Amino acid sequence: MSKQEYVSPVKNLLAGGIGGVCLILAGHPLDTVKVRLQTQGKPTVSRTPIYSGAFDCIRKTVANEGLTGLYKGMGAPLLAITPVTAVLFFGYGVGKKLQQQHPEEHLSKHQLFIAGMVSGVFSSIIQSPVERIKCLLQVQTGRGDRKYSGPSDCVKQLYKESGLAGIYKGTGLTLLRDIPANGVYFLSYEWLKEMLTPEGESDARLSTPRILLAGGMAGTFNWMVAIPADVVKSRYQTAPDTKYLSGFRDVLRELIHEEGLASLYKGFTAVMLRAFPANANIVTLLGRAFGQAGFAC
Repeated sequence: MSKQEYVSPVKNLLAGGIGGVCLILAGHPLDTVKVRLQTQGKPTVSRTPIYSGAFDCIRKTVANEGLTGLYKGMGAPLLAITPVTAVLFFGYGVGKKLQQQHPEEHLSKHQLFIAGMVSGVFSSIIQSPVERIKCLLQVQTGRGDRKYSGPSDCVKQLYKESGLAGIYKGTGLTLLRDIPANGVYFLSYEWLKEMLTPEGESDARLSTPRILLAGGMAGTFNWMVAIPADVVKSRYQTAPDTKYLSGFRDVLRELIHEEGLASLYKGFTAVMLRAFPANANIVTLLGRAFGQAGFAC
């Protein structure tokens, strides 16, 4: 792996912030589809599923709520993306420094994985309440079940009902999702860059198609690891406080017992449709321009 040049924190923040906003604008509709598929219950004899799949969810959402229905809950991620990205990269830097004897020391593959996991711990501090608010707004279909008028109203009601615990509901599951998934993301991105770099050259000179490939594949690998925990998290964060009294264990038991192991991959199509192009095109290119590794979302 080639020696990395110093990049100022301001440029890192700018790259992550701008790239993250672009990514959310482009990818939020499929994220809404993912959450709605993950949170719909098991079909029964008397109750058919609301959505039969990702494309059916898109069609029905647009038909019933207009295009804006696909962008529900987008306000919270937009406001949080810059601090989330900053904290993510800060955590990744901390994870690397904790394992380096000197700043120029190259890390092994398992050390990069550990550094990525550390970034997941840091980013989840902000990401957890953002996910809670986002998911609650996304599952409001506009057919008489609208409880929250927007992100600020959602925060106010959650705090009034349950205090900070209500806003941070699902933090453990966010950690369970992001710690291994971020480890896989940073490991695979650095590994793919190394594999795609011609012998004797610096990965800073990689061509755009190769950077796109590395970022897109890293984002795909990230979500292949993250989705089971993400399904449990979405179901838990959008459920009434009285439903799963034993926490995520009740959610996991319900999913596996009533819907089978395949239920842990609900929304997989929407996730995969979004993962590669989002991570390849927008944030990876900005990360390259400013000397950063990209951002998995």
